[in-house]
Amino acid sequence: MIETIKYGTLRWSHIVRPSEEDLQILKDQYHFHPLDLEDCRSVINLRPKIDVYDDYYFLILHFPSFDTSETFVDTKEIKLFWGKDFLITIGKSHWLVRDLFSQEKTRAMAGKKMELGSSDALLYRILERLMQETQMLVEKVEKDVDSCGKSLFSRKAEKTIEKISFTQKNVVLLNTMFKPQLALFNRLQSGAIPGFAENMEDYWGNILDYYQKSWDMVEDAGELIRGYSRTFDSLQVNKTNEVIKILTLISSILLPLTFIASLYGMNIDLPLARHPFSFVIVTLIMVVIALGMIVYFKARKWM
Repeated sequence: MIETIKYGTLRWSHIVRPSEEDLQILKDQYHFHPLDLEDCRSVINLRPKIDVYDDYYFLILHFPSFDTSETFVDTKEIKLFWGKDFLITIGKSHWLVRDLFSQEKTRAMAGKKMELGSSDALLYRILERLMQETQMLVEKVEKDVDSCGKSLFSRKAEKTIEKISFTQKNVVLLNTMFKPQLALFNRLQSGAIPGFAENMEDYWGNILDYYQKSWDMVEDAGELIRGYSRTFDSLQVNKTNEVIKILTLISSILLPLTFIASLYGMNIDLPLARHPFSFVIVTLIMVVIALGMIVYFKARKWM
């Protein structure tokens, strides 16, 4: 179902789940390229891009959003047809676009629509809100990275590993999401992709600033989380080595004592075996050997 809000000659249409009938209407009314309409049928996320035509642009953009558990970052795809007097958001759009359209529809019914002079201004308003939401999400991921740093020395290793793992996954996803779109917004800001209204370079520059800031934050978070991951691995290896070291020292001390005990446990004649104080003597010898080995290990700074 195609819902539309009118701003004089400008129209904003929104389609949540386009049917074949909706796509046929778009084809008949706007004469969009068949490949663009085919992209609108796709249920999987496509690569971000902007297709340039004489009378309209077709954009596929990706923005992050948390899943229902507020733990993992998901990729939300937004498809837009952008023309001189229309903007069409289509497909399984980011929840914010859906909410923005619903809010604007309610405001329009109350006679309080946004004041817009062009489709460029409408697209800017939508992108600005998306960028603000993206920046808030990236800041939350940054806090998760800081939390990972604080929990490095926690005794709960399993929870720390889990926290570092899902935070690293989120950072990697944000990185792969932002990287291909940076060039796209650069083209808008530089004027390589001319809009339909004049003097919009500063506005596209503002969008690029939002995007660049988020990108820088993600890169910094990526460096930090990789450092925390390596540090945590080193700490765990060091703890394991300490445990192995202690067990090895204990085994080294017990080995000669075990040998003496097993030797005198055999049913053969041995020195001091028939002495009335043989147990006391052998025990003292074992204690002296154990203490001597402890003193030796400490002298070598192995303990």
